[in-house]
Amino acid sequence: MLDVLVAPAVPTSAVLLLHGGRSEGLKPPPLINLPALRMRPFAADLRRALAERDVLVAMVRYRHQGWNGVRADAARDAEAALAVVSRTAGDVPVALVGHSMGARAALRAAGHPVVRGVVGLAPWCPPEEPVAHLAGRRIHLLHDEADRVTSARETWDFVGRAGAVGAQAEGIAMRRGGHAMLRGATDWQRRTTELVVALLTTPPPGRGTGAWPA
Repeated sequence: MLDVLVAPAVPTSAVLLLHGGRSEGLKPPPLINLPALRMRPFAADLRRALAERDVLVAMVRYRHQGWNGVRADAARDAEAALAVVSRTAGDVPVALVGHSMGARAALRAAGHPVVRGVVGLAPWCPPEEPVAHLAGRRIHLLHDEADRVTSARETWDFVGRAGAVGAQAEGIAMRRGGHAMLRGATDWQRRTTELVVALLTTPPPGRGTGAWPA
């Protein structure tokens, strides 16, 4: 379930990256998988920033390209990956970083006890997406309001709903980048790295309230 990029002998924490995908698609991801390649620069920045901290860094492997309705395949894969981390590294704190469908999967799996929080990039947050399991988690959702693939307004609504149930949730409006985060890519990567480092190095939050875009 994991493509391990950094494997310390004794991890003190972990970062799992979840790439985007499709709403529907039962085929396995192709060998040359562009959504997964898009996450590689984020992984590289995290490797450098966390190099001295014995942090496991890995990409989650999906069995299918799509979310596939109630099957929620990507979320199931995220949960399976968390089980692997817990089994091999113990109950170390974990930060989840997801893009688009991967952000939805990360948010769905964030109720796992080891998850400290989620950094979601251009996330897919449909109105019916559950939030009750996010109490006590830190949720940082980055979105360009010009995104035409996923809705920034739905993201800000999700932030408000998550904050209402006790998550420390914030929406961060990015000035450019669209859905693929290509324009201004260094800003997306820098902000993501800063948020992940903070998730892994500061104590878990108490009950929070949703915050509108920063």
